[in-house]
Amino acid sequence: MAAPIVIHRPSPTGGRRVTIRGQISGLAHDDHDVVEFLRRAGLPDAETLLDDPGWVEWRDGRAHQYAAA
Repeated sequence: MAAPIVIHRPSPTGGRRVTIRGQISGLAHDDHDVVEFLRRAGLPDAETLLDDPGWVEWRDGRAHQYAAA
């Protein structure tokens, strides 16, 4: 089963698009932004999910890095 949270590749201008269950949540510029998107989606333990591959897929880039591609 695919991870329900996808943090997409860094954009050319910086930041990474975040999708939760196929819905775009926003553009994250750091882990705090991702955690906020997850909390808004009803995931209260968001901080613990970022490094769980069952929940989060980091695409085309290193995890936790948001600088321009």
